[in-house]
Amino acid sequence: MKDFKNKVAVITGGAGGVGRAIGLDLAREGAKIVVADIEQGAIDQTVSDIKALGAEAIGVYCDVSKLDSLKAAEAATVEAFGDYHLVFANAGIGAGEFGMLWDYDDNDWNWAFNVNVWGVINTIRAFMPRLSEKNVESHFVITGSANGAVVKLPYTPIYTCTKAAVQAITENLYFQMRMLESNVQINALMPGPHSVATGIFNSGRNRPEDLPDNPNKPDFGMKTADDMVEMMGQAGIKVEITQPEEVAQTALQGLRDNQFWIMPLPEAIEEAIQKRHESIMNRTPPPLVELDG
Repeated sequence: MKDFKNKVAVITGGAGGVGRAIGLDLAREGAKIVVADIEQGAIDQTVSDIKALGAEAIGVYCDVSKLDSLKAAEAATVEAFGDYHLVFANAGIGAGEFGMLWDYDDNDWNWAFNVNVWGVINTIRAFMPRLSEKNVESHFVITGSANGAVVKLPYTPIYTCTKAAVQAITENLYFQMRMLESNVQINALMPGPHSVATGIFNSGRNRPEDLPDNPNKPDFGMKTADDMVEMMGQAGIKVEITQPEEVAQTALQGLRDNQFWIMPLPEAIEEAIQKRHESIMNRTPPPLVELDG
């Protein structure tokens, strides 16, 4: 898709981070934006900011872990704009896991899968039927992560596991659309090339009451990307940060170029991918990803 003017874009997790940045960039290009999110205050602010750019926008409260909530967002989009052409399944959280796999709470696993995996499934269920039936030029963009999709970082196993599942879903959806010779393009967006400065580090602010955090879990104080940079620096590991605005620009260019893999990567991760593939082909143990120290 070369021109976004008058296109309608629905963005889950659209009131913050990468989702907000994508919405603002699309608005600057004349698109109409549906900001779907779970934080009402942030929704209102983002809609206001988009309208200040001269673009049309609506905000929809949306809990992606609930199919009915996505269906309501789809209905609200059609009521407001009559149609939609771009859907970004972007909402995601980090469960804040630390330590060993066997020590994690069920609530952490369930919360992460409800949002990161079922959120994508529910968005597909709510929006793909209309896109597929119309069969006109459109995009369904799924935000994944290189951590899970192509490499495995052992520091956040729950997140890694959910994003591995998301990539499997994304590729299967891509294959199905190609088998149908559909005009609906599927795109795998993996924000980068470095860790992105978003609210995912403080996902607990939106944690559901029915899946409470373990009060005895250690609090390492990592609430922002800057916190991560500082903590890793104390361990002798240099970490670079990417801003959401850069990801948005990369995403829109990826749509213009119709790339499936919208995935800027640092050299270290590209090398890790190569080594992982070699280990698979040679039937050797998977290599541990080494970050620069």
